[in-house]
Amino acid sequence: MILGLSKPFPADAIETELPDGAAGRALVERRRPDVLALLCRRRQQMLSCFGPALAPLLERCEQALLLSLARLGMRHGSWGDDFHQYHNENHALEILDGRIGRLIGHCGLDGMPAEDWLALELFATCHDLRQREPVDHAHPVGNNEAASMAETDRILRRCGFDPGRDRRLFIALELMIAGSTFDARPAPPVLCYNSAELVSSGGALAPNLGQLLDACRPDWRDDNDIIHGVELALIASDLDTANVGEPFPWLAESASRLCQEREMRSGRALDGEASAAPCVGFLSDGQERYFFELHRFCSALGSATFAPCKQANAERVRRVADAVRQRYREPTPAPDGQTVVAEFARLVLAE
Repeated sequence: MILGLSKPFPADAIETELPDGAAGRALVERRRPDVLALLCRRRQQMLSCFGPALAPLLERCEQALLLSLARLGMRHGSWGDDFHQYHNENHALEILDGRIGRLIGHCGLDGMPAEDWLALELFATCHDLRQREPVDHAHPVGNNEAASMAETDRILRRCGFDPGRDRRLFIALELMIAGSTFDARPAPPVLCYNSAELVSSGGALAPNLGQLLDACRPDWRDDNDIIHGVELALIASDLDTANVGEPFPWLAESASRLCQEREMRSGRALDGEASAAPCVGFLSDGQERYFFELHRFCSALGSATFAPCKQANAERVRRVADAVRQRYREPTPAPDGQTVVAEFARLVLAE
């Protein structure tokens, strides 16, 4: 691994149950046949732009994409028994379909090499493969991301990619997934001696990958594959967080899903009193902090594609956040998180 992460993240039962591209395709065909139609359309676009010589690479990428999507849907999505309201197959598809589709609409397929488009598509379905790893802030790359990187490496090999011949793709996906680590912790003090906190200033790790590489691989700027991977990681980060630049109801809906997942992962029932205050905070102060402080576009392409809609959303984010705070200020606290989520949805509809 380029980043020198040595902790093992072995295969789990889902990898055994879905071992290869054929198994992934069969599951997707049963559960989401529309995805196969999407891939067929995208394949025809790619072949029309780049020519028939791309077909073998496209086939390997589709196998890896379907396998990773199937595993995500089984592990944390609606096809298994550990449903995560945000990090599931639908999040992967909103990147693969809508957000990459918007990039294509903005710059055209000929705006980037075919291999770069395929790497971004694989990022969409691979970057959130693992969501149950223990939290460890000792390293800037999150354990979920590190485990997803390890599984992605195995998926690529299983689907006919070679780490020598396809080194550029292996490196790009490692750096893109690492860069998707998102740190929402409070900013560290100015005098800080923790290397993990020094690297991350909050938000996505992607803009700080160069600093991280300086520490673990000082000669990285002599390697064109690594340089290219860092550049793609900036675009991938913008795709992952482009909910800020989507129509406001979609942005709010993603915030609601993430709020509900956060409560589930914290062990708080959404219809319990303990979830009331955290939901109020997340859907008010938390949304403002994410939108105005933590989020920033990392690439020129991402900014050009998504920033105008983000700007249009800004005042609506402020108004809804303030309305949530006002609605549940003392002496009328929320009874439970479910009520807060429902009120948030009502306020969004009123915008």
